[in-house]
Amino acid sequence: MILRRKAQRLLFSLASLYLLALVALAIAAPLVSPYSPTEQFLDRRFHAPGPQHLLGTDNLGRDILTRIMYGSRSALLVGVVTVSVALLLGGAVGLIAGMGPPVVDTALMLLMDSILSFPTILLAITVVSFVGYGLVQVMLALGIISSPIFARLIRAETLSIKNEGYIEASRALGTAPVKIVVKHIIPNITSKVIVQCSLTFAQAVVVESSLSFLGVGIQPPAASWGLMLKDARNYLVQAPWMAIYPGLCLALTVLSFNIIGDYLSERFNPRLGELV
Repeated sequence: MILRRKAQRLLFSLASLYLLALVALAIAAPLVSPYSPTEQFLDRRFHAPGPQHLLGTDNLGRDILTRIMYGSRSALLVGVVTVSVALLLGGAVGLIAGMGPPVVDTALMLLMDSILSFPTILLAITVVSFVGYGLVQVMLALGIISSPIFARLIRAETLSIKNEGYIEASRALGTAPVKIVVKHIIPNITSKVIVQCSLTFAQAVVVESSLSFLGVGIQPPAASWGLMLKDARNYLVQAPWMAIYPGLCLALTVLSFNIIGDYLSERFNPRLGELV
């Protein structure tokens, strides 16, 4: 058990360092990137990794390292906005359902279940098709699609907490429902919401890359890991580095968020770690 916990702490530390480095590169991309993400060097097409282009160039002679750094900005921005929108929408629905009358609870949860019944990618493509293609549209679509997860989590926690003795005492003293939510409900569900945020962030990065790969997400010539993988699909033998490096960044980013989510889940729920 001790060795397992040490391994978990090590993985958590490595995942956190990777994400911190990724955020730093994303913020400092205009300062440290050697080229523009859309700058083309047609005489350097398919250059292998070397001193001039550390990770090589793509089919249009664009520097892959630069596009990865700028692509990380899109991935992280999509994750942050998606989680924020999902948390606001899902949190409001979950709290209203949990604190409201049974009729309201049933109606809201039926709506959330309806959204969850559709495959994530299919629903994302449908929403983006209605609101249009682009970074903003993708972020809003993913936020709406991810909100039912938060709604169900927050509703379940609210239902279990609102029957506690101190909540009943607050009601007996005439405390307003809004004050009960702010003072008692929200502080007690924060830990589980944080865990869900990390997992939703990872899912948002994957779905955004999938949409961009399918051509309905971020549009060229903007830099996106999904777009880079889309460009690389026809050159896997001729220039494998076009797919390896953005694919590796995507995998490590998702893995890091999942590791952090699992670690936080066990920290906030010690019994879970004992059962595993």
